[in-house]
Amino acid sequence: MYVALLRAVNLGAHGKVKMAALRELLQGLEFTEVRTLLNSGNAVFAAGSKTSRSIEAQLETAAARDLGLKTAFFVRSAREWQALIKANPFAEEARDDPGHLLMLTCKEAPAAAAVKALAAAIQGRERVAAKGKQIYAVYQDGIGRSKLSAALIEKHLGTRVSGRNWNTVRKIAELLG
Repeated sequence: MYVALLRAVNLGAHGKVKMAALRELLQGLEFTEVRTLLNSGNAVFAAGSKTSRSIEAQLETAAARDLGLKTAFFVRSAREWQALIKANPFAEEARDDPGHLLMLTCKEAPAAAAVKALAAAIQGRERVAAKGKQIYAVYQDGIGRSKLSAALIEKHLGTRVSGRNWNTVRKIAELLG
């Protein structure tokens, strides 16, 4: 089983995609057991023995061709998903305030120096930590007004990211079984 997260879909007028169309796309690529969660571009599916990287490339190409949607896909296997949950350095926040804890998947694992530069650029009380190809960010004063945006994170890390709050991370884990 695999998880696919789409970057920046269904936010305002940008990157509109219906989840039914996403399911049809995945099924058309011969993925099975396809399920979506919420309207923010989260899918779970079976894909045989392919690699996460090859699935990402296949999905990005197919979405552009078939849906007119040019966006990044972030794919993790079920095993990788369980590992990123266990790697969360903010266990207390995950338990007590999961809506303000974001897990951001990265296309590439960021360099330690880039993570340090990102942490230095934070202007509020947010905290970040990196584990592999994930960034964990605590927005204790709320995400909506924070200056720690995806654009700022991508600028400092030099890689694309897509974030989900911890509630969604857990719901995806439930879909994986």
